Formats: sequence, structure tokens, C-alpha cells
Amino acid sequence: METMIKTVAEKSNISESQAKIAIDAVISFLKDKMPGGIGAQVETFIKGNSSPSETVIGTIKEKTAGVFGK
Repeated sequence: METMIKTVAEKSNISESQAKIAIDAVISFLKDKMPGGIGAQVETFIKGNSSPSETVIGTIKEKTAGVFGK
């Protein structure tokens, strides 16, 4: 997440603390708009605590398996 904070700060010409606040706001927004536990998994991934295959992708596969007859 540190890389993301630095990138947002540089590209937006704001401080790193302001960039972190902005990123946290976006994460909060996404968590509120995504179904089920996917929002929390996105937050975990963005904050660098897991790989995408362990979170979002795995959950999507799990939730859509029935749709495709698996």
C-alpha cells in the first residue's frame, strides 16, 4: 500500500498523509458497494495482506461455480 500512497501523492501533488486518507476513502466506498465479503477482501488485497487468488478471484470463482454447472 505504501507504493500506492506514494503514487497517489506524486500524481495528485498532495502529501502522503492526504493520499492515505484519499485511498482509505476509496476503499471504504468500494467495501460499501461490493456484495458480501468481497469488499473486505479487496481491502485486504489493496493493503497488501494477501494475493488476489486468495481473495477476490477465489471468491468470484466460488460464487459463480453454480452458474456454470460446476
